[in-house]
Amino acid sequence: MLMALLTSCGHQNKSEIEQQIITYQKQVVAINKKIDALQEKLDAKQKKDDVAKGFSVSVKIQKVVPHIFKHYFEASGEVESVHEAFISPELNGQIVQILAHEGQYVKKGQLLARLDADMIEDNIRELKTSLELATVTFKKQQSLWAKHIGSEIQFLQAKNQMESLQNKLASLQTQYEKTFIKSPIDGYVDAIDLKVGEMAVPGIRFIHVVNLKELYINAQISESYLPVMHKGDSVDLGFPAFPQIHLRKSIYRIGKVINKQSRTVEVQLKIKNPDNLLKPNLLAKLTIKDYTNPKAITVPSFLVRKDIQGNYLYIAVRNKDGLIARKRYVKLGKSSRKQLEILKGLNAGDTIVVQGYNNVADGSVLKVLK
Repeated sequence: MLMALLTSCGHQNKSEIEQQIITYQKQVVAINKKIDALQEKLDAKQKKDDVAKGFSVSVKIQKVVPHIFKHYFEASGEVESVHEAFISPELNGQIVQILAHEGQYVKKGQLLARLDADMIEDNIRELKTSLELATVTFKKQQSLWAKHIGSEIQFLQAKNQMESLQNKLASLQTQYEKTFIKSPIDGYVDAIDLKVGEMAVPGIRFIHVVNLKELYINAQISESYLPVMHKGDSVDLGFPAFPQIHLRKSIYRIGKVINKQSRTVEVQLKIKNPDNLLKPNLLAKLTIKDYTNPKAITVPSFLVRKDIQGNYLYIAVRNKDGLIARKRYVKLGKSSRKQLEILKGLNAGDTIVVQGYNNVADGSVLKVLK
C-alpha cells in the first residue's frame, strides 16, 4: 500500500501539491481560531469560578510613570603617564658614573649619570690655548689696522682665526655638556638598563623616568559609537585592581584617525593621581552613555517574560469583577542597569504587576497587598 501511495504522489504534478499545501494551511488557521475561541471560553469560565469561589492571587502593583532613561556601554582602557621620559644619550660614550638608583624620586635637571669625557676635555684645553693666542693676535692686528698700519687682509685673517676657534670651542663645550645625563622631568627612576663601564648609545634607552601625578586613560572604542561621543562628555571610570576607586571624568580627546585593522578610534581621559596608586599600563574600565530617552517607559527586566508570540508582562485592569490580570505583549528597546525600555505596548498610567507575578495568569483575579 505504501508503494501505491508513493506511486500516486509521484504522478501528482507540482500545482496539485501546492494546492494541497494551501488547503492544509487554511485548515490549520481555522483550527487555531477554534482553539483560541475555546481558550477564551475556558478562561472566562475559570475567571467566573474563581470569582464565585473567592479565589484571588495576592500581588503588588505599580503605576507606570515616564522618566529619563539612559543607556551605557563599557570599554576597556589602559593607564599611561602624561609625563614620562625614556632617556638615552645624545652621543656615544662609556658610562663612568651612575648617580641615581631605581625607585628614587628625582627633580627636573638633576644629574643621573656621566659619560667618559676625557678626550673632549683634552680638546677643550688645547683649543683654549690656541684661542688665547688667536685673540692676542687679533687685538694687535685690530690696533694696527685702526692706525692704518698693515693690510686689511691680515686684520681679517686674524679675526677669522679667532672666531673659528671660538665656534669650535662652543661646539666642544656643548658636547661636553651632553656627557652629563640629566632628568628632563620630575619623577621616579623606574629602570636603569646599563651599568658603569658599558657603552651608552643614542636611541637606546639608558634610564626610564616616570611621573605619576597626571595620567591618561586610553581606550579603543568602536567607530560605531562616534556619533554619540563628544569631547567633554562625562565617563564613569573604574579600575578592577582598585574596586574602591570610582571617578567621573570628561572625555579629554577623541582621536582623528580610525584604526584600519580594528575599526576603532582612541578615546582619552586625563586624571590626577595624588596618591600614586594608579600605575602606567593598569587596566581601566570606562562606562560611557550612548543613548538618552527623556520620557521613557521602563520596567524591571525580571518582569518581562517570553512565549511563542513575543515578550509580555502582566497589567492590572479593573472591571465589574474586580481587579483582573491581563497579559500585555510589548516591544522592547534598550536594556540598562536591570531596566528595560518599552517602546510599544505599555503606556503611562498603566498598572503593572511587580510582585506575585509568578502565580498570575491571564484573567486571574488580583488581591493587592499593601
